[in-house]
Amino acid sequence: MKRSKLAASLLAITVAVSTLVTGCAKVPETSDNSNSGNNSTPDSSAPGSSNDKPDDGNSTPDTPPAEGPALEFAPGTVLRMATGYNSPKTGLFFDSETAGSGVTLANGKTYNTGDLKPTWVAVQEKLGMEFEDKYQGNNGTKEYEYWQNQLDQIDMLSSTASLLTEGGVAGQFVNLADYLDSMPDFKAYLEANPIVRLSITGDVETGAIYFSPYFDGVNDIERMPLMRVDWVQKLLDGEGDFAADASNNTAAPVYQPYMPTSSKVDIPVVEKDGKTVKTISKDYDKGGNIIAKMNEVGAMSGVDAVNMLRKYIDETYDGYYGTTRSDLFVGQNAAWDADELVALLRCVVANPQTLNGTDTVEGLFSREDGSNQRRVDMYRFAGTLFGVRGLESRQDYLYVGNDNKLHDARMDAETYVALDRMNAMVNEGLLSKDFVSVTESKDLGTSQQYLENDAGFMHYDYNQTQTAHNKTKLDTANGEKYMAAMVPVARWNDGTGEQFMRFTESWRSVKTDGWGISKAGVGDDTDKLNAALSLINYAFSEEGQILMSYGPEEFRKSSTFMFNGKEMPEISDDTYTELWEKAKGSYTDYARQYLGSTLSFAKSQAFEFQCTTPEGREGAGFISNAIAAGTIKHPELALTENPWYTSVPTTLPLTKTDNDTIKNYTMLGGSGKFGQSKEQENLFVNIIAKGYSGDGTGSAAETIETISGAWGAADVLEIREIGWEELLAYFDTL
Repeated sequence: MKRSKLAASLLAITVAVSTLVTGCAKVPETSDNSNSGNNSTPDSSAPGSSNDKPDDGNSTPDTPPAEGPALEFAPGTVLRMATGYNSPKTGLFFDSETAGSGVTLANGKTYNTGDLKPTWVAVQEKLGMEFEDKYQGNNGTKEYEYWQNQLDQIDMLSSTASLLTEGGVAGQFVNLADYLDSMPDFKAYLEANPIVRLSITGDVETGAIYFSPYFDGVNDIERMPLMRVDWVQKLLDGEGDFAADASNNTAAPVYQPYMPTSSKVDIPVVEKDGKTVKTISKDYDKGGNIIAKMNEVGAMSGVDAVNMLRKYIDETYDGYYGTTRSDLFVGQNAAWDADELVALLRCVVANPQTLNGTDTVEGLFSREDGSNQRRVDMYRFAGTLFGVRGLESRQDYLYVGNDNKLHDARMDAETYVALDRMNAMVNEGLLSKDFVSVTESKDLGTSQQYLENDAGFMHYDYNQTQTAHNKTKLDTANGEKYMAAMVPVARWNDGTGEQFMRFTESWRSVKTDGWGISKAGVGDDTDKLNAALSLINYAFSEEGQILMSYGPEEFRKSSTFMFNGKEMPEISDDTYTELWEKAKGSYTDYARQYLGSTLSFAKSQAFEFQCTTPEGREGAGFISNAIAAGTIKHPELALTENPWYTSVPTTLPLTKTDNDTIKNYTMLGGSGKFGQSKEQENLFVNIIAKGYSGDGTGSAAETIETISGAWGAADVLEIREIGWEELLAYFDTL
């Protein structure tokens, strides 16, 4: 098949818009399975409730392909599982901290340390295999490092997609492609979702697949801005001027205008009905650029700053927002950009007396200001704010340009312009103090504390887990509200010229983790091999996908609801209650730590949909409507006509020599200057917090030269580009 035909077929299959995870508490209307032909659905305005939405790219066709030889194995075959998700708490078996002296779950059963979690008990019972715990409780890289010289001691290993592919090329992991005809459910999944096959192909000569992919949802937005809605309303809404008994002064301006200072910019927005698209104008000739206007005045009182922003909104948008100016930022019809956000942040940090009754409040913060794993979200947000690709990539900092070649954001000048702008915000005190000066205590500077203490305004994160704080940390009865805000307008250059548009690179695809089958572990034992293959195949069946998302039947109701055009189970009332008691409303924490689900394979968002607070549902619903209406663009899980919109694959088919060469460039990895784990270091985070530091990184130009040359990014990109071109050529032959 030629690439043009492949692109067309992929586009035909790829979903235009998939459902956001935005549901709340319990679904109000359900139907019993015995009357499945007459299902009621939740509110039709809520994402995920439509009966006629297309497939979300996370499914299996109704008729599986013809099967090969059956995967038979002896009942009771034992699989030694070095599998989990980054922590001793999130393995197949209960750890001592989670189990304590015995933990009783919503199914009425009590589990102790070392007991198999409910999901995996159900797998044993369904498939007739048994599991032995070998998991060391590490992240994917460290787990691989622990086992790489003793792979004969385990049968399945969870690790990063790149390490499993590298090991597979080196002959350490089973090639799943050799057995696809005997894995009808897994094969059907790949045939229904060909971009998945592109992302997991480890060898273009043979089409080898060395790991089973993991999807934490697929084909929808991942991270989004979140704001204290009530604070925006306090500052911006109402008739007349803003007044306050006390305020602080804004800092001397450092941040400079990003958006135009004259002319007009037309922006399509979705009206409050959630459906109608209207084009509104940012009329800079009428209202000026808010940053330019503020900078001309210099430091001013918080009251004066708010009134200047109010007047700007009225004039620039020709009264469109009326007295609910907060809608510019937190409404369905929001159209805010980076300059307007910085102006708002100036107003927030200068008016703590109005917002929290103290003398200080933080503007932007990360989920854990003392953890690099969460601090890196700040440069991801910079990409969204300032129109920079590669900062939220599915693989390192790579993206596909409109030339259909790979690019590395670490060598793009635009990246450092965005980081410099974030540093300018730091110098105005608009980012949290704990982010800028990391403390030793990891208990300080967390999103929970910022919200519980009315100490912080916004961050960039996952909707469900962070809006859960509305129920646990905020006084919603008195109007406190933390909610997702619309993706900002930015200048993006997709190769057709600079576009003022909303685009998010935070788009769900194959994750960077997976499970592989150890060749040395299963050896010549056909029972072990077939059991491991059967497990993977089952996980991609309809039944398996539900089990790996929800856990066993005893945690669900017999009723269903429509999610993404499919009937999906409802969680039981006891499960919902337990999720809040044991995991503070975090579906992912609860599922991984107690049920043993969502550790790998294909996770449906349907369970999470039901566990999101009303506030989380509302804000993310606005974003979902905008995506559906086409006013927010995103990477496609397809080979698009303009390659700039093609999502970069999670892995590339590289040789062992290639991977060994890449490993030698240590400064580019987690042990060097681009770590994304908790205790690691990240140069981009450092530049945002402190600016340039010297030692080859004393300026943007010097940093690019060092990264591309001495640190080897140009060499690594050349290697990866060859892998990308080979992957495209391989798909031309299919």
